Amino acid sequence: MNLPKIYEPNNYEDNISALWEKSGLFTADPASHKEHYSISMPPPNETGTLHIGHAIFITLQDILARHARQLGKDVLWLPGTDHAGLATNSLVEKQLAEEGTTKHDIGRDEFMRRTRAFVAGSRGIINTQVRAMGASVDWSRARYTLDDSLNRSVNEVFTKMYNDGLIYRGHRIVNWDPKLETNVSDDEVERREETTKFYTFQYGPFQISTARPETKFGDKYVVMHPDDDRYKDYKHGDNFEAEWINGNVTATVIKDSAVDPAFGTGVMTITPWHDHTDFEIAERHDLPKEQVIDFHGKLLPIAAEFTGMKIEEARPKIVEKLRNKGLLVNVDEKYVHSVAVNSRGGEVIEPQIRLQWFIDVNKQVVNWKGRHCSLKEVLQSVVREGDIDIIPERFQKTYFSWIDNLRDWCISRQIWWGHRIPVWYRQDLDGRQETFVGVLPPTDESEGWREWQQDPDTLDTWFSSALWTWSTLIDPKLASDYSLSLEDLLRQSPDYQAYHPTTVLETGWDILFFWVARMILTTTYVTSNVPFKTVYLHGLIRTEDGRKMSKSSPETVIDPLTIIPKYGTDALRLALIQGMSPGNDQRVGLTKITANRNFCNKLWNIARYVETVVGDSPLAEDAKPTSVADHWILHKLQQTQQGVIADLAQYKFSEAYDKLYHFVWDDYADWYLEASKATPNKAILGYVLESILILVHPFAPFVTETIWQTLRWENDSILAGRQISKVMSSDQAKADEFVQIQNIVTETRFILNALKAENVTLYHNDTGFVGANAATITHLTKLRDVVSVTDGTGLYLTSTTVTCWLDIDQGTAQAYLGELAAKQQQQQVVIGKLEARLANSDYVNQAPKTVVEQTRSQLQTARDLLVSLQKETERFTN
Repeated sequence: MNLPKIYEPNNYEDNISALWEKSGLFTADPASHKEHYSISMPPPNETGTLHIGHAIFITLQDILARHARQLGKDVLWLPGTDHAGLATNSLVEKQLAEEGTTKHDIGRDEFMRRTRAFVAGSRGIINTQVRAMGASVDWSRARYTLDDSLNRSVNEVFTKMYNDGLIYRGHRIVNWDPKLETNVSDDEVERREETTKFYTFQYGPFQISTARPETKFGDKYVVMHPDDDRYKDYKHGDNFEAEWINGNVTATVIKDSAVDPAFGTGVMTITPWHDHTDFEIAERHDLPKEQVIDFHGKLLPIAAEFTGMKIEEARPKIVEKLRNKGLLVNVDEKYVHSVAVNSRGGEVIEPQIRLQWFIDVNKQVVNWKGRHCSLKEVLQSVVREGDIDIIPERFQKTYFSWIDNLRDWCISRQIWWGHRIPVWYRQDLDGRQETFVGVLPPTDESEGWREWQQDPDTLDTWFSSALWTWSTLIDPKLASDYSLSLEDLLRQSPDYQAYHPTTVLETGWDILFFWVARMILTTTYVTSNVPFKTVYLHGLIRTEDGRKMSKSSPETVIDPLTIIPKYGTDALRLALIQGMSPGNDQRVGLTKITANRNFCNKLWNIARYVETVVGDSPLAEDAKPTSVADHWILHKLQQTQQGVIADLAQYKFSEAYDKLYHFVWDDYADWYLEASKATPNKAILGYVLESILILVHPFAPFVTETIWQTLRWENDSILAGRQISKVMSSDQAKADEFVQIQNIVTETRFILNALKAENVTLYHNDTGFVGANAATITHLTKLRDVVSVTDGTGLYLTSTTVTCWLDIDQGTAQAYLGELAAKQQQQQVVIGKLEARLANSDYVNQAPKTVVEQTRSQLQTARDLLVSLQKETERFTN
């Protein structure tokens, strides 16, 4: 016996991982004549650690990759890590703050040195953890978003977009984080509800409402909807005098349809520098813009005596001043509104107008399928015209809702860690400025000009991530040759030619806009092709009771790094896919993980039993079915294999696993193994076990490979390299005969258990399969015997077309029917009491909700039991 009694994952998983990696089975071959299949792994942050979000995408992608190899495809699953600009920059700045210094004190070069040293130690940690999940990636092609070849791709795309007029520099309103002192993209802004005060002030003849009076110092324009009849007497451009915070102002009426007449008084003053909507109104009407709050969150000199104050300090003082002036009309103390915060850190966003770099999403200069389109139009086209499928389909509506309202993308960030913007500036002695945009720094040193200075900002992390599917496929050696154009690099890189577009992008629905849409945007622009053919979106993982997992509530978190040592990687993987459906959040907890560990143990115990029967010698090559049970299990194997292949082709992970689960546990273990004990066929036993290991392997790679390596039925064979083969042929008629045997066995077991009968004989007048399989039936039912006769009486079986009966007298059956009738009466009494309790409105309305729910649960249980008793009565009556 090679297989130990107990499967302990910790004893095997590291060695199995090393075996796979040493084998080279996961190394892709672009020169292969096989069908190519490719997946780009969403790169985890290099400073992070493995969490449940990583675990789900690694599991799903690994299933796809391993299964594709089993189908004979050449697979590239490309791993990598992301430099995580904002997150990493924040961590290093925090370290500096703890040392009593800042990045400005130590300078950019020293800051970059420290950051590289910091991330060098953490990048290896996340890769080790990815290995622990069983990821069958091609580590020889691992990429990092700051690799030289990827940096070149970033600079090439920026330069190309700039030359095409898609990237521009301008003063526009951005989401400013005053704590991190950087811009934040629209998609990284979260809305957080809060209760605050909502003030209504008198402003000349109008009343205006706001939750932010500290922004109103420079307000000189009153805006109303042109169709609002309340203000029809006021014309666009009218002027009026108004007493305001720091004295009298001359204000102007602006009519604009952006105003919601139902909000507040239907009139508002605008603060273009600190509000997106106000900025757009000012742009439409060519109105001046004045900054009120600085980039550190403090009021500027326009605020007079409030200058230098933080917003929280200034707001009540400003309100008090307006109250003293008699301008405070009303205060709503319980106004609920949503506040924009940075999803990374939670700091409140302060909209600011800044000179930044943007991508124009509306300029029609992109050549797409022979048409001149804007980036937004291409994003709409690829999904609408079916170039890319999104699974589940309902997320197409979400996708279009975002794309249709897409604004120009601010791509510059005021941090130092990341891809530095490839733009240089210089001035001549008269102060004239020249700008250079290029892949490499400028070398021109003309007389009369100062030295070139590179733009200090870096690019949004999502800019480099948006190039991930194709920039990672460029040959790094070719990328170092700057005599080659970007088009040359793509054309001459074997990996790009073989594996792009990638087959599928599997990721969470929550980054549909952060990443998926941006990859489509940049890839279609650069390559004139889509980055992937299918997008599969998984849901978020929640606790067993449906709560969101949160670091602030550690008890809610399923941490893979603590689960794997205790339960094994496969138990976690199987728990993550069991019952999942695309785009839907799912609940995972220790109950589910334990149940799937039990499946792994079941598989192990099955293999141990088969080993005791088959031994450790190679399986016979001339195996063939001899019993009806053999034919039946081969037929079920064929159905299961076809079903799994079909399900995975449609990304139905849970359905595929469910088929395997029931085939292994119900068909093979509960039926075939037991039946084979009466008429063993060693070759088929081993053949089906091998087939099971192959089919289950993508889902539970460690336990299946461990069994495979321990049994050693095939010398120097690695399960991860085995392909799915056609199932051995079977006879459908003989398989159907075993179904009849199952019916006989199931009904006999039910009767014997209900009546607690022993030493019972089954009689039949069948001259065919019942007699031929008497030993199997006897073994499976624990009957005394199975006897062929021409006639007789007893308790007849009703689930089979064969005439057969048990030697149980009618009196015994009648007595049991009486017991069932009494039990039914008891249940009806219980049901009546529970129904009466729930019909009492005082009980339902006044009792604790948990007690009421418990009563409802008890009623449902009682009803279910009554139905079961009624079915049992019907069986014995028949």
